[in-house]
Amino acid sequence: MAHAASTYKRTSRGGTRELDLFGPRAHAVGRWAVPLVLGLVYGCWAATNQRRGGPITAGNLVFGFVTALVFAVIMAGILMLAPRLRRGARALLWFAFTGAALGFLIAQSGHSPLFLVVLSLLTGAAVGLGCLYWFSMREGAQDDRAT
Repeated sequence: MAHAASTYKRTSRGGTRELDLFGPRAHAVGRWAVPLVLGLVYGCWAATNQRRGGPITAGNLVFGFVTALVFAVIMAGILMLAPRLRRGARALLWFAFTGAALGFLIAQSGHSPLFLVVLSLLTGAAVGLGCLYWFSMREGAQDDRAT
C-alpha cells in the first residue's frame, strides 16, 4: 500500500516544521531562478541556430551568453511589471515578448522573413490568447470568492 511522503522537516533544535514548497521563500528564489534558467536555455538555442551546425567559436559563445543575459533581464522585468497591469495589457505584453523571442530565434536560423513573421505572430497570438484566458479565469475566480 502506498503512503504519502512526510511534509515535515527536522530543525536543528530537534523540533519539526512544515515544508512549504509554495511559500514566500520559494517564490523569492523562483523570481530570479526561472528567468536565469530560461535565459541560459534560450541563449544556447540562439547560439546553436546562429552557427548552423558549424564549429563552436568564441564569438558564438559570447553571442549565446549576451543573448541569455538580455532574455533573462527582459523576462525578469516582465515578471515584475506584469502583475501591476490589467489582464488585457498583461496578455498583450506576453504576446509581444513571445513573438519577439521566437522571431529572434527563427532569424538566427536563416529562414525567410515571411516565415519568421507568420510563425511569430501565430505563436504570439496563441500565447496571448492563452494568457488572456488564464488571467480572466483566475481573476474571475478571485472576484467570486471576494463577494
